[in-house]
Amino acid sequence: QTVTVEVLDHLEHLALVDFRDSEGIERLQKAIQFADQLHEVNTDGIEPMDSVLEDRCLYLRDDDVTEGNCTKELMKNAREKVEEYFVAPPGNIPLPKLEEQDTFLQGS
Repeated sequence: QTVTVEVLDHLEHLALVDFRDSEGIERLQKAIQFADQLHEVNTDGIEPMDSVLEDRCLYLRDDDVTEGNCTKELMKNAREKVEEYFVAPPGNIPLPKLEEQDTFLQGS
């Protein structure tokens, strides 16, 4: 199966992972081929499940609050914050524009 520029762009934005080199594209194509094997499994008459544990009772413990009011101490751990929120890193790559990806994929 061929990975189109649009699919590649969408996956990079979702995963924040660089697929711009031939190794990344090969790894992605192998993952797609592996996932395609699931279509070979006969699931006729099998009802979809909400959870693999849907036939079991999940025992939950009581949620006892033992500490609190420690926002200031927790926010000291943040490398970057906006107001009272942690700022997550943007990912491991700067995402290129769609036109730039098209040039790379033509050579692979």
